Amino acid sequence: MISEKQFNKEINLIISNAIREDVGHGDHSSLACIPEDATGKAKLLVKEDGIIAGIDFARQVFEFVDTGLKLDVKIKDGSPVKKGDVCFYVSGLSQSILKSERLVLNAMQRMSAIATKTNEYVKLLEGTKTQILDTRKTTPGIRALEKWAVKIGGGENHRFALYDMIMLKDNHIDFCGGITKAIQKTQAYLKQNSLDLKIIVEARDLNEIEEILQNKGVYRILIDNFNYEDTKKAVQMIGDACLTESSGGITLDTAKKYAECGVDYISSGALTHSVYNMDLSLKAV
Repeated sequence: MISEKQFNKEINLIISNAIREDVGHGDHSSLACIPEDATGKAKLLVKEDGIIAGIDFARQVFEFVDTGLKLDVKIKDGSPVKKGDVCFYVSGLSQSILKSERLVLNAMQRMSAIATKTNEYVKLLEGTKTQILDTRKTTPGIRALEKWAVKIGGGENHRFALYDMIMLKDNHIDFCGGITKAIQKTQAYLKQNSLDLKIIVEARDLNEIEEILQNKGVYRILIDNFNYEDTKKAVQMIGDACLTESSGGITLDTAKKYAECGVDYISSGALTHSVYNMDLSLKAV
């Protein structure tokens, strides 16, 4: 994953762009009927059971919009919540609260859904050594939020983007002319450009596993779309040579069986691309 500094930069970009998109040159609904100096208070109300995520993000949004807004947090990120719970109260200028409302809700509803789903996988994999990973199958423009939510839910982050890790997938291998050639060219490229990036290589069958193992310097092998038996064989073949990751349509129904094959990680795009927003609302008190 990227550095904390770069991650925070991504979050700041998301906030500034979202406020630009939503507020533009003014929240005329609020400007028209609420006095500029009017103050108020609102609560973040949970309307559906799950894992709450985005409290700290909401804090950053409120601070970006108006440093005078005060947040009183009652429930922290990563906590299980039930319908009727109040996660926080925000108080200050009413116009500022309303200007922040939609971004806070949109982000928290999405993040909480992702954290909730991730936590289901985490609980399912308890008792195994396997950890759940996200992917790059995220909503364009808000990847940092969605990967943050995975962490809040107890999962782990895969690479953030194309620039922070090498991942040689089937198309890279085929375009390059084979596994060994792709690995060797990649290692030469990294050395030539003084880059310290980990290398993951995707395997489509056991023969490709064997060829990858003939090359040193591979950080993790992606065991892609294997059945259970071949996954077990692949794990045995790989041993301690490098880390292992299962992927390819793995769901809550199949994740535990893949974990029992002995893989270090399972990656699932479904953590971020197949969730329904958790129901939350920001209500005036």
